[in-house]
Amino acid sequence: MRKSAHLKRLSAVLLLLAMLFSLAACGKEETQLEKTARYLQAQVPEPACTAVGGDWLVFALARSGVKAPQKYFDTYYKNTEEYVSSVNGVLSRKKNTEYSRVILALTAIGKDPQNVAGFDLLLPLGDFDETVSQGVNGAIFALLALDSRNYEIPVNPEADTQATRELYVEEILKREIPTGGWALTGGEPDVDVTAMALQALAKYREDADVSAAVERGVAALADLQEPNGAYTSWGEENSESVSQVIVALTELGISLDEARFVKNGQTLEQVLLRFAQEDGSFRHIADGKSDEMATEQALYALAAISRAQDGRTTLYDMTDTAQ
Repeated sequence: MRKSAHLKRLSAVLLLLAMLFSLAACGKEETQLEKTARYLQAQVPEPACTAVGGDWLVFALARSGVKAPQKYFDTYYKNTEEYVSSVNGVLSRKKNTEYSRVILALTAIGKDPQNVAGFDLLLPLGDFDETVSQGVNGAIFALLALDSRNYEIPVNPEADTQATRELYVEEILKREIPTGGWALTGGEPDVDVTAMALQALAKYREDADVSAAVERGVAALADLQEPNGAYTSWGEENSESVSQVIVALTELGISLDEARFVKNGQTLEQVLLRFAQEDGSFRHIADGKSDEMATEQALYALAAISRAQDGRTTLYDMTDTAQ
């Protein structure tokens, strides 16, 4: 056990040194995106099929455009195959977002989620009732996963209601707060849930009802922003909420320079960087310690910004990946 831990630490140190030497050889200053990608690879040398330290990290790194060893993604896929096989293809019996998250990570690295150790991870998303039973986030992430490469929704023979994209869109619209925005519970819009709903609805704005709901959601996010540019969720200004709003705006094609989201002359990117640590990590709250979840979300927010600046497909539009 101790030997294994020692080898993992040694591997992380060697990876970190290799990346530093590579950057030094190029003679260019490391960007925040590169610094954060490097930090996370060193912290998690062997990513697994898990929410933190796995799926979202691999998704963020693959979409960042920062060069990473192919072995890193191969390790993740191997670990994911082994896990999926060990649970007989059942990632969760109550939360279909577990499937959506893994689908996004696999799609990002060019792997087919329809055949992972012989299991089709898209199949559970064909069960509409089961997917939305956990709340609006079930519908949100089902759409993000399915639309990431325009996957067909498989027919799920066990479903009482066969899912369609139209049903998922309608579910999100149905759960909109009357004044605009979304939340898991209650009558006040939540920053993160509103931003995520907008990310999922971005591709459906040709529909007048969707377009109107999106406009109300964007207005809600603008109203929820603090005078210093930050966002508060569960009573605390935090970096994850800023990251989610950044992703929402980039998915919608809204510039971060848009006047409604610039406070005290600072864009949301500058607000996010207030949470950055010198080593490349990000804090959850401004005076807190490094937080891995916050760092992973910051990485994919920075990736979304980079992709928008370079004119590449958006963070969740993975039609540019090969399978």
